[in-house]
Amino acid sequence: MPAAPVTCANAFRTADPAAAHAHVASTFAHHELRLDERTGIDFALESVRTERLTVGRMTYGTTARLDGPPMQSCYHVNLVVTGNSTVQQRGERRSFGAGQAGVAFVHDAPLSIRWSADAEHFHINLRRDPLERHAAHLLGRRDPEPVRFDLTFPTDSPAGHALVAATRFVYTELAREGGVSTMPLACRDLESTLMTQVLLTAPSQLTPALTGSAPNIGSSRIRDAVAYIHAHPDADISTAELAARAGVTARALQLGFRDAVGMSPSAYVRAVRLDRVHDDLTSGRALSVSDTAMRWGFFHLGRFAQQYRERFGELPSETTALR
Repeated sequence: MPAAPVTCANAFRTADPAAAHAHVASTFAHHELRLDERTGIDFALESVRTERLTVGRMTYGTTARLDGPPMQSCYHVNLVVTGNSTVQQRGERRSFGAGQAGVAFVHDAPLSIRWSADAEHFHINLRRDPLERHAAHLLGRRDPEPVRFDLTFPTDSPAGHALVAATRFVYTELAREGGVSTMPLACRDLESTLMTQVLLTAPSQLTPALTGSAPNIGSSRIRDAVAYIHAHPDADISTAELAARAGVTARALQLGFRDAVGMSPSAYVRAVRLDRVHDDLTSGRALSVSDTAMRWGFFHLGRFAQQYRERFGELPSETTALR
């Protein structure tokens, strides 16, 4: 029997302004909406919701103005794909076109948005508590704090391009029927990846600590992190989680791992999991290559096969053939 999905995907299209308003309010947040209805509207929103975030792609097909109260329970990021935007929050006002900038709305202030008729955009709605906890984990801190994002950030930079690409990838993977949406561990990996990318790309008061220089954290903490990875290779082991356990920033942990074992924490986790797959395939315990790969956290079989061959010099199917 297929596993129950842990995401909720939805595709909605309408020419009815009231229906568009209601759908956006239920998907993201309450707001007032004004549309230029003289030429009609062609509203479309494709979205996917998980426990910690919602990702969607939306267009109104006409000029639109949205005004909303403080969202309180979430942060919201907009990435313009086509058209132009003007946004306002906390007394700041910015205008920009597609490919120039993204927007990061904070949770505790009213906001205003104006989109051109040809505007199409990605939305990332981030639940407040999970994002603040994730940021604290990245920083190796116990107590979360509100994230004070700058209103806009450049998307014509390498970091901006990476965030747009990550958003497309996460949406596609979470919306794919019968795939990652049925795998809780994979969903959490994608959520963590996107939250980290947002925090590293959109400037805030946390940016200096997230991206600045990091002190040497000592070999004992690296040994403890390595031991934890080997003891729990099937757990949700993100760099943020390891940093929180070690009581250091994610950047410090990454630098410590590169010095101690020659690779990043995520690469080390992947290597340990590949070793477990190899052990299962060579011992005869595995039912199939795909089942074994997914058991150890590899959900993209093409990429898994390539990584397996890079580590062991053969494809997983060749390992089982020699058994």
